[in-house]
Amino acid sequence: MGDSKEAGAESPPAGAAARGGLSLLSQGESEEPSAQGSALFLGGNEVKSRAVVKYSSAPLRTAFARLEEKTDLKLPPANWLRESAKLGPAGTTILGNSKKSKPFSSFGMAYDFIDSVGNDVDVVSDSENIKKLLKIPYSKSHVSMAVHRIGRTLLLDELDIQELFMRSSQTGDWTWLKEFYQRLIDQKWQRKKKSKEHWYQKAILSKFLYYSINGDGAAQPVPSAAEQQESSSSDQTNHSDGASWPAPFEMPSSVSEDPSASSQENILTKSKKIKIRSLGSEPLEPSYIVGHVASAPKEQNLTTLFNDGENSQGLKNDFVRNILWTFEDIHMLVGSNMPIFGGGRYPAVSLRLRDNNKPINVLTGIDYWLDNLICNVPELVMCFHVNGIVQKYEMIKTEEIPNLENSNFSTKVIKDIAQNILSFLKSNCTKEGHTYWLFKASGSDIVKLYDLTTLCEETEDKYQNPFTMPVAILLYKVACNMMMKKNQNKKHYGTIRTLLLNCVKLLDKSRHPQIIASANYMLSELFQLDEPKKEESSESPLNENSDESYSEEEEEMPDSDENGSYSTSSDPSDDNKAVAIIKSVGELSVPEKYKSIHQIRPSCTFPVCHDTEERCRLVLSYVLEGLKSVDSSIKKESDLPAADPNTPIPLKYEDESTRGGPEGLEKQMALFLDKMGSLQKGNYSSQSGMIPGSWQHKMKLQLILKSSKAYYVLSDAAMSLQKYGRALRYIKLALQSHDTYCCLCTNMLSEVLLFLSQYLTLCGDIQLMLAQNANNRAAHLEEFNYQTKEDQEILHSLHRESSCQGFAWATDLSTDLESQLSVSCKCYEAANEILQFSDLKSQNPEHYVQVLKRMGNVRNEIGVFYMNQAAALQSERVVSKSVSTAEQQLWKKSFSCFEKGIHNFESIDDATNAALLLCNTGRLMRICAQAHCGAGDEFKREFSPEEGLYYNKAVDYYLKALRSLGTRDIHPAVWDSVNWELSTTYFTMATLQQDYAPLSRKAQEQIEKEVSEAMMKSLKYCDVDSVSARQPLCQYRAATIHHRLASMYHSCLRNQVGDEHLRKQHRVLADLHYSKAVKLFQLLKDAPCELLRVQLERVAFAEFQMTSQNSNVGKLKTLSGALDIMVRTKHAFQLIRKELIEEFDQPKSDECTPAADSSPSLNREEVIKLLSIFESRLSFLLLQSIKLLSSTKKKTSSNTEEDVVLKTNKQIYSQLLRATANRNATLLERIDVLIHLLDQLARGSGGSGSVQ
Repeated sequence: MGDSKEAGAESPPAGAAARGGLSLLSQGESEEPSAQGSALFLGGNEVKSRAVVKYSSAPLRTAFARLEEKTDLKLPPANWLRESAKLGPAGTTILGNSKKSKPFSSFGMAYDFIDSVGNDVDVVSDSENIKKLLKIPYSKSHVSMAVHRIGRTLLLDELDIQELFMRSSQTGDWTWLKEFYQRLIDQKWQRKKKSKEHWYQKAILSKFLYYSINGDGAAQPVPSAAEQQESSSSDQTNHSDGASWPAPFEMPSSVSEDPSASSQENILTKSKKIKIRSLGSEPLEPSYIVGHVASAPKEQNLTTLFNDGENSQGLKNDFVRNILWTFEDIHMLVGSNMPIFGGGRYPAVSLRLRDNNKPINVLTGIDYWLDNLICNVPELVMCFHVNGIVQKYEMIKTEEIPNLENSNFSTKVIKDIAQNILSFLKSNCTKEGHTYWLFKASGSDIVKLYDLTTLCEETEDKYQNPFTMPVAILLYKVACNMMMKKNQNKKHYGTIRTLLLNCVKLLDKSRHPQIIASANYMLSELFQLDEPKKEESSESPLNENSDESYSEEEEEMPDSDENGSYSTSSDPSDDNKAVAIIKSVGELSVPEKYKSIHQIRPSCTFPVCHDTEERCRLVLSYVLEGLKSVDSSIKKESDLPAADPNTPIPLKYEDESTRGGPEGLEKQMALFLDKMGSLQKGNYSSQSGMIPGSWQHKMKLQLILKSSKAYYVLSDAAMSLQKYGRALRYIKLALQSHDTYCCLCTNMLSEVLLFLSQYLTLCGDIQLMLAQNANNRAAHLEEFNYQTKEDQEILHSLHRESSCQGFAWATDLSTDLESQLSVSCKCYEAANEILQFSDLKSQNPEHYVQVLKRMGNVRNEIGVFYMNQAAALQSERVVSKSVSTAEQQLWKKSFSCFEKGIHNFESIDDATNAALLLCNTGRLMRICAQAHCGAGDEFKREFSPEEGLYYNKAVDYYLKALRSLGTRDIHPAVWDSVNWELSTTYFTMATLQQDYAPLSRKAQEQIEKEVSEAMMKSLKYCDVDSVSARQPLCQYRAATIHHRLASMYHSCLRNQVGDEHLRKQHRVLADLHYSKAVKLFQLLKDAPCELLRVQLERVAFAEFQMTSQNSNVGKLKTLSGALDIMVRTKHAFQLIRKELIEEFDQPKSDECTPAADSSPSLNREEVIKLLSIFESRLSFLLLQSIKLLSSTKKKTSSNTEEDVVLKTNKQIYSQLLRATANRNATLLERIDVLIHLLDQLARGSGGSGSVQ
């Protein structure tokens, strides 16, 4: 034995295990997969082999009975061909299955171990086929095998050409292959018969094995002459029965190969005769055909594949054990029926019968060695006989088999052969669904590979290939299995897609609609419709094609030295039909001769969809194909069988507690649709005649639901692109699909109702956007009316089941703004109502919040719409007319919408949006107040109680909005906006009360008090300090408030008589507010007139104070203060001058756009008016100052300072008089003069007067 250093990595050498008394198959024989394996070292060449029993139906191993010498094996044992408890189930014994390998044996294994197919395993086959392939370089026997590719897995099956041609002569099928075979390969084909020696060897082996499992272990001695005579007669009987032994696809043994070496598994174990059967047609068992995907039903009537009367055992896994055998780096799922004995000294041995006169040759040695490796048997027990008489037993270790005399072979070469054959097949068998034929003629060194599918397609009927259906079913099953695990690894998506596409390509649509419909549904399921956009770029892993990648197209031919044309005595064009050729079997022994150095093209990559629409269109194309398959399979009413009057009609009964919700989702849904006005009489039934519960019914439900999802995603994508007409068309199709689903569905799922809620929500969004984008209505209408052929066909399929009008109200493209907003709101209301079913609201809180937000938003939009309409009516109305009924109706509608919207936002704790709606309600109240302004002449108008009522209501709503927000930090912009609106309301109310004082109802003092309070509240909510875009407005508002308050107190002071304390208070307040107004107006650059007016009022206030003063000193002081105020108006005149210059220069610099900047220009009339007042008041003050200073000078001694002031005042007064006398002076010149005079006055008066 070799060095065992590396063997420990796998498991101990088989021999070591045997010597230690450990049965390597003790675990493997159980039903559970075993990790037991072995690494064997043979002749110094290490070959790694590991076998794991995945399934075994054999009973527990029993020790074999060692036969006595001279036992005559020609005599039958007492238990021959009888069933026994030791033999296990009838037909399957420790001797192996009675039947020979089926043409579809690999498919049976693949169906049972679907997880391994297409991914982990390289080869699935009968052990006999594996052995035959590995013996090709040593054997002259012919090889004929069918090869199929599923993913990275190859399925190998024996293809008995003789049996096919026998069938061809009877049925007329396969004539094309027979002609091809005779023309290119064997022109003189004839069926070869089994030799008599073959049947003799099978009979003697059968008796030997029955002797070996004899219960009492007794072996019969050599019989007497009489017994011999009886034995000869029984032998004749056996030989006559022998003709029925071989299975239909048995191959002729090679002349040089020992017939007993590979036929041991096929010993007959039943006494009944088995007739030779030809390959025919038989319905496949449903459990082997349709996987449970998309609720596909179990029943399926498929076109027959075998002859009538023949069962479908060809697609069953008939092997006693299935083994996952790893030979070097090749993973194989192998079926084996080799008898294994054990117990006592030999825990696991294989038992062989040998003719002592015939030495073991290489083929037999390889056969024994591979059988033991595959089954992980460490030892071989050989029984030698001469002419049927037992001679001796010999024990041989598995690793010693390659070194037996006359049977020397290199295990390394066997390994190279295996790797070369696998590489050759994988490189050339590239098309899934195609049947390849690996053929080597008897005595030839050339191995050829043909594509039978391509050859078959050249004939009239492509379904003549009997492998078509099993291959299609297996492709489908493997795809189903991968789909169950699709979320675990997306890189298999490309593989699944290719499997399904090839499956659909193989099947006839008219014969197999269910599988085609299900396959198309699974194809549509591969595309994630709802995946986020950012993940679209992450589909690159789907393009990674390692071992899972394979090409649907034919691979390029390898180098010419490996696959050169082989010319025989036949026509040189013979090889044109071959896909690939091995010129000489000797090449298979060369290490890595057929190493696959060229990459298989990655055509199974998953298609990368660059945008959502492309992905959805692919999904819809598969959905349409699925719907076509379903529709084509539904029989018309006239084709349905008549009801049997003797058969009772089954009535469905379903407990109410088993339904979707406490009341049943179907009932709730029916009530909902009825409320929406979309439930039609008799709507809840299929119009096409589909039977509820049938596979068509279930499959169509799934396909329709998938189409609705795809259309929803398309609509959402169009919405994001602002293609609102297209979005409405798609959501209409989505809702039509969903409506059909509701008509067909007998057990509504809450998930489906959630989809409907989402569709209606999106429909509401679209209608709202259409309402807000009325300018592009023509383009939207064109997009809405366009329809693809695919959409029309899907809609046609939907109309077979339903009128699809359930949600027509939601998807009409209206031209009326109010109607669109109303439909949008109704969509949201419907979506919200659906969420109340079956507690969907709590299960989907995010969607619920979104629906209520949208509902609140659209109600706000509708409220604003009605409010604007009311405002428009109000502006058109004549002032003296009273409020119309239409206006009041609009107010009510608007108020109702705002109220409901506020409730929506408050129910989801959305304080910001609730505050905005409260703000809009406040605005509505202000519009109502404006509408109630007093009728009659403007001069007689008073602030009415209705106005006060509505303004106070507006204030209440604004205050509620502030309370809703809590603090400015939550949403500063909204907070500032509400504050501004509240300030405006107070200011408007105070202004109206001040300008139109309700003196007929209230006393002057009360009005002044209310005005003062309202103004101060307005000031409170007017933020002048925060830097923002609104800051200048706030400063102007505050300045105006101070100005108005000052004017009011000034007016009170003028009109009030009596209470001196109150007069003093008014005087102080007037002075205070004038000062604040001036400070604020000075901060503004665009309010010089207002500043000038305030200053003039201050001067008038000073003049009024001066009238009540008696002493000259007091009057002089007041005059000095008034002149100082006049000096301070210089800033206002400078602003006015600047604007006048800008206006003068603007037409020169830019004559094209004079009107663009004319809005902030000065009101010239007002400026001239104020200027005239200013000049007159300045003239008056200067004159009074001169008079007082002159009279003071006469009475008192000389005062230098007063003299200077007097002199200056006289000069200024003189200049002012001359300037005012000049009527031709322009406005700018007059202002320049005043600025010059004010400068002089400021320098001359110095600090003489009191400065305020």
